[in-house]
Amino acid sequence: MRFTLATVIAALPFFIAAAPQPAKQRGTAIPLSQHSSLVNDHMDANLEALNSHIASTTAKILRGFDNFEKNTGSSHPFAVKGARKRDSGGLPLSSLGDPLNRWFGTISVGTPPRNFAVLFDTGSSDLILPGIDCDYSCDSHAIYDPGASLTSAELGKPFNIKFTGGDAAFGYQYTDNVTIVGLTANHQTLGAAVHYSQGFQIEQFAGDGVLGMAFQAISDYYQSPFFQSLVTEGQTDEPIFAFSFAAPGPELYIGGTNPDMYNGDFAWAPVTQQGYWQVKIDSVVGNGQNVLTNVAGIIDTGSDLVYGPTSDVAALYAAIGGTPFRAGQGLYCFPCDAVPSVSFTFGGTSFPIPARNLNMGSFGDRSKCVGAIVPSTARSWVFGTRFLSSVYTAFDVSNGRIGFATLA
Repeated sequence: MRFTLATVIAALPFFIAAAPQPAKQRGTAIPLSQHSSLVNDHMDANLEALNSHIASTTAKILRGFDNFEKNTGSSHPFAVKGARKRDSGGLPLSSLGDPLNRWFGTISVGTPPRNFAVLFDTGSSDLILPGIDCDYSCDSHAIYDPGASLTSAELGKPFNIKFTGGDAAFGYQYTDNVTIVGLTANHQTLGAAVHYSQGFQIEQFAGDGVLGMAFQAISDYYQSPFFQSLVTEGQTDEPIFAFSFAAPGPELYIGGTNPDMYNGDFAWAPVTQQGYWQVKIDSVVGNGQNVLTNVAGIIDTGSDLVYGPTSDVAALYAAIGGTPFRAGQGLYCFPCDAVPSVSFTFGGTSFPIPARNLNMGSFGDRSKCVGAIVPSTARSWVFGTRFLSSVYTAFDVSNGRIGFATLA
């Protein structure tokens, strides 16, 4: 039997509809690796690293407040005018040795794809990589070359992100395909740096770049963050990503939650202000005493410590017998043989921070240990991996909520 060209064309939709369709990508786990220099081999606290990390995280949070106001036209409710020194904001400019309890995983960018190790950061919203024209500051990092990618497009827009002490990372914005183990965000906006700040240089930052996972309202580019792009393009089973930072297999899970990593139900807390992943803390309890209630908290996988407003942190340490540590610019300490108990309540469920995570190491005669809860000029609490490594955490984009569960 012979068919005319017109008959074949008319029948094409039926052939296509009958053809097997590719299965929708299921949720996927991404292994994470860690680098740390908060303590030395003798478990003594690295005070210089601690102070630098406090300054850099505070600066990053405050920079996000600035971006929120720039992008939305409204001041963030926890923005503090005049709280920073000139030119502060962003990631570290410091003398950190190796990176500080930061977690990295692999993404691929471009066509053909090139792999990059990135920090998955719920405390920022943009993808930044070293560009082909980057100066010495990008040495030893994997380089993104837009000219070598068939799917890259230049946007003709610069970016310039200022950091503590006047240093900056700057370069140009592009779009390209960005993939995490089979899940691809097409035409994703990214920054190709021509200069990296000192805090991104290889001596202080083990990864190649940062992939922000917060909301568009704090984006320096004011473009859709990577995970939101995946959701918009229908790439995930569920609009959820989840982190486990616990041994033996820390991972980022994309497109749902990994039931092998947690027990029981989630305690869900609604996001109170889309920008950061910001929720209400029902209570802060120290040594069984209810110290604070109904305070704000930002969940930040790109940071290590737990930060709180100066007066809140002072009240907590007063309740648990902590004392100020003069050499630490706001750090507190407690007896190493009597580590206090501290817990935080989210969504009606209390989650303790383990003693091993609260204790940052000893100093001096080793009778005193430095606490991992530190004061900040930000008006919100900020929870880094010192707390998050003790829970399984799910980030629900569509419903605007964060879930906390007990680790398996």
